[in-house]
Amino acid sequence: MRTSTMTANTEPRTAARPLEFRTAADPVAADIGLLLLRLVFGGLLFVHGTQKLFGWFNGPGLSATAAGFQHMDYEPGKFFATLAGLCESVGGGLLFLGLVTPLAAAIVLGTMINAMHVTWPHGLEGYESALLFATVAVALGFTGPGRFSVDHGRPWQRHGIVWGVGAVVIGVVAAVITLLVK
Repeated sequence: MRTSTMTANTEPRTAARPLEFRTAADPVAADIGLLLLRLVFGGLLFVHGTQKLFGWFNGPGLSATAAGFQHMDYEPGKFFATLAGLCESVGGGLLFLGLVTPLAAAIVLGTMINAMHVTWPHGLEGYESALLFATVAVALGFTGPGRFSVDHGRPWQRHGIVWGVGAVVIGVVAAVITLLVK
């Protein structure tokens, strides 16, 4: 005689069947969550980049940012300030739109690895924002941008693990190259 037990979703099952768990998220809710994440995160990165490049949103502008990069031993400062500003504004803009998301994730990851390198000596209060930004970018590289994006239906939307790993590899390689030539 088989005994009946309850699964995690409260449906009866027999002892011969393994315990089943519902792990799939509501697709519409997940897509709305990814949209909100992309809009806020991508928008903030875009703002950070344009602050560095143009002084928009009460930012320091390129000259002051270049002096800061020079002080952090990123020489020539103007080149690295421009590179960081472009990476943040382009990477943020692409994530905002959900366009070529794995590439955007790689751009942001590489930039944030360099930011963590500079702020590491200050402890968690120094590098926590860069770590958070890098983590969100990598997560979006794996999940894709969701249905409400320009990328919807592209291959990286369907094969997240491959594209996510690729984004991480490209981001890390770009960061290491930058750290070696600075």
